[in-house]
Amino acid sequence: MAPVNSPAADLQRYYARRAAEYEAIFAKPERQADLARLKIDLAETFRGRSVIEIACGTGYWTPHVARHAARVDAFDINEETLAIARTKAVDPARVRFALADAYALPSSGPRYDAAFAGFWWSHITKRDLPRFLQGLHRVLLPGARVVFLDNRYVAGSSTPVSRTDPEGNTWQARVLADGSRHEVLKNFPEPAELRAAVQPYAAAADVRLIDYYWWLEYTLGDTPR
Repeated sequence: MAPVNSPAADLQRYYARRAAEYEAIFAKPERQADLARLKIDLAETFRGRSVIEIACGTGYWTPHVARHAARVDAFDINEETLAIARTKAVDPARVRFALADAYALPSSGPRYDAAFAGFWWSHITKRDLPRFLQGLHRVLLPGARVVFLDNRYVAGSSTPVSRTDPEGNTWQARVLADGSRHEVLKNFPEPAELRAAVQPYAAAADVRLIDYYWWLEYTLGDTPR
């Protein structure tokens, strides 16, 4: 588990508190065309695959990942978000929701030939990114298909960046419905940065940009590190 005063622990507390209102972000009218396209693409990308989903949150994306997948194990660190995820219309014979830390994934279970994380990359500090990727790759089979999906920064639609720290991480000031105020880590990497981050591990990598989101997809090499 993350140290009590770390950015990861702050993020965990924020999303536990935000769980009930989390999916409101997907109701923004200007994003509907992008979202519809992404849901179709996810379903096709994971057809027939055994998928581990990291930081699944309220399970918004899980039904689409699972539509044609052989099975999906969807993990999150908060019971508050998992309680909502477990209400999603998925086949319980193929989809499992469980508690796990993205930085300490279960190592004694099955290995997967696919992985998905939606809107998680942006919440990883630049310093912690290699550690996270190495931990994820340890539970994957060589040749696994990996997809990350996250926000592009779009002025007028995205929450403004409030500060940039000395390591280059960007932060947003957010207010929840209960009036509580939070500073949230939210990075917006460029395509070159995404490719460079996975280059040591990827047999092939592709970055796709659409209006409001980016999609990183790569094939894990035969000797993941």
